[in-house]
Amino acid sequence: MSTLTKSLSGVTSLQRWGAGRPWLGSCVAAVLAWAATVFTGQGHGSGDLLTAALTFSAFTVLVSLGQMLVISVGPGNADLSIPSSIALSGAVAMIVMNGNNTMIVPGILAAVLVGATVGVFNFGLIRVLNIPPIIATLAGSLIVMSVAIYVGRGLKIKPPPLFSDFMAMRLLGVPLLAVVALVVTVGVAVMLERTVLGRSIAAVGQNDRAARLAGLRVEVTRFWAYVICAGLAGLTGALIAGFAGGNSLDQGQEYLLLTIAVVVIGGTAVSGGAPSVPGIWGAAMFMFLLVAMLNAAGAGPGLRTLLTGLIIIAVIVAASSPGKR
Repeated sequence: MSTLTKSLSGVTSLQRWGAGRPWLGSCVAAVLAWAATVFTGQGHGSGDLLTAALTFSAFTVLVSLGQMLVISVGPGNADLSIPSSIALSGAVAMIVMNGNNTMIVPGILAAVLVGATVGVFNFGLIRVLNIPPIIATLAGSLIVMSVAIYVGRGLKIKPPPLFSDFMAMRLLGVPLLAVVALVVTVGVAVMLERTVLGRSIAAVGQNDRAARLAGLRVEVTRFWAYVICAGLAGLTGALIAGFAGGNSLDQGQEYLLLTIAVVVIGGTAVSGGAPSVPGIWGAAMFMFLLVAMLNAAGAGPGLRTLLTGLIIIAVIVAASSPGKR
């Protein structure tokens, strides 16, 4: 009887320890997915798999950090224009760079500016026209994609050689792209913990009425969440274009459902007010490794999308009480 009591006590302690760390589940899932993939491949190519996971997850992390901020400012907030922002920003970056090494920084800044402008436009639809965020960003996505098609169709400009080399560089065996994503991650974490904007995002997401009564500028906080999200999408668009050897209108297509999945799996509360920065990395790695396993098993895109949806539902159900659900 005492052994059973000790076991139950240990499980309870573990649950309590994990309750304050919503990112833990995604990180454990990523490790298990990597181990399963390595085991299936009998240990062959484990290092290459980890390198590929870090490289491609870096793109996912960058856009998911922005989506996390938007979701954290309250229920119903999500940016569905991320794929269009990536497509347009990638095209603008390549046009500004024009294959010239000296124009790499201006090209990246132009991409970020284009993304931020999309964020301002989205929030204008939400605030000025009083359109629900999901509908506003979806409508904005169609408009932005139309602009991207006009700007980027038939565009065949290769990235500057130095920019392409940067995308393939490694630092002590770690892809430099992953290091860039880690730096941005730390910056977002510091912003959330140490700045007025970061604390306002959590407060507004938890209770916007209480935040207003406390004197916080609720709409300004939401404005910056959408602008930062779109700006990160713009940065990602430039990096993807550099990595892929040029822009493509469909280069951001996969990040619509993926960013929402990563944010939810990473432990960020869909009800708002509780962003989980470390969980973004764990969830991004897990999703990449899951797709790698499904590809190795010969699964098609339909099954991958189905499993992604089921995972999101399962995480939301497991993380919330029936009343909140």
